[in-house]
Amino acid sequence: MGHTGLYIEARIRADLDALWARTQEPSEHQRWDLRFSEIDYLPREPGEPQRFRYATRVLPFLTVAGTGVSAGEKERPDGTRTSALRFSSPHPLSLLAEGSGYWRYIPDGDGVRFLTGYDYRPRWGALGALADRLLFRPLMGWATAWSFDRLRLWLERGVTPERARLNWLAELTVRALVIAVACTGLGLESLLRLLGPFAASAAYLCPLLLAAAVCVALFKSPLPGTPAARRCLRQPLTRARAPRLLRTLENPR
Repeated sequence: MGHTGLYIEARIRADLDALWARTQEPSEHQRWDLRFSEIDYLPREPGEPQRFRYATRVLPFLTVAGTGVSAGEKERPDGTRTSALRFSSPHPLSLLAEGSGYWRYIPDGDGVRFLTGYDYRPRWGALGALADRLLFRPLMGWATAWSFDRLRLWLERGVTPERARLNWLAELTVRALVIAVACTGLGLESLLRLLGPFAASAAYLCPLLLAAAVCVALFKSPLPGTPAARRCLRQPLTRARAPRLLRTLENPR
């Protein structure tokens, strides 16, 4: 499609069947995947690829929708599984005009390497291409990786997607407050007065302590129950190829 495709990989210590169910059932998928608000399968004839409708709430008052077609290989000779899809959105406010992608499930010891590769064509001409390269594509990569880690927490630790989101918001709020307090020095003068004769010495240390607090808030690893995109691989270890299954799917209309 003329763009750099997105690649995300997470290693999940879970049963392959459990991972397959959480990713292939629309009601389960939409709970952990930040990119979608709704996913619904559409009626199909036996033997045909599965068609689906998806919707994403961009703003409280704006939802963009599209359709797609998918197919999966649950039983492969090498023990892996594959799911492929094509999708498109006719909504004029959707930057994604059409795209395609795949999921691979690769058993790995006591877990599964769960990875995706996908790409899409943006609309709105040159302006859309610029917005995609500078903002939307990095955001999509982050959202996919964050969602994969949220799925991992659900399967490995039993942290539901809803709880994981609350954990993330709470930790983000605490970090923001620490940075705000440290940068403004809120309450610093009152604190120094309480130190009495040690106030002058403490005044020299406070800037260092405040700087350290900002660094901790910015760079400390997220808590174990908080999803984080940084835990996922963003580049394949070896050359990644789309599965042959993808070529069997027609573009949805």
